[in-house]
Amino acid sequence: MVVGSRVTSKGQVTIPKAVRDALGIDTGDTVMFSVEDGVATLRRTPGLLELAGSVAVPEDLRGVPWSEVRRRTRAARHAG
Repeated sequence: MVVGSRVTSKGQVTIPKAVRDALGIDTGDTVMFSVEDGVATLRRTPGLLELAGSVAVPEDLRGVPWSEVRRRTRAARHAG
């Protein structure tokens, strides 16, 4: 899909509806731009729930409350 959009005097661009629909972008979502070799790419930033399961949790930390994980991490840094 190739869709155009005009840049305003403030440097703003409206993301065309067809592009928003294709990427699942909705009001309030965050997007990321990357530029390589003169080509800009727009990506929708995944929401927190979409990231669930994307990071492996060490066996010894499964089911441990977040406050305890932070406490252990800080203690390990200071021991270090």
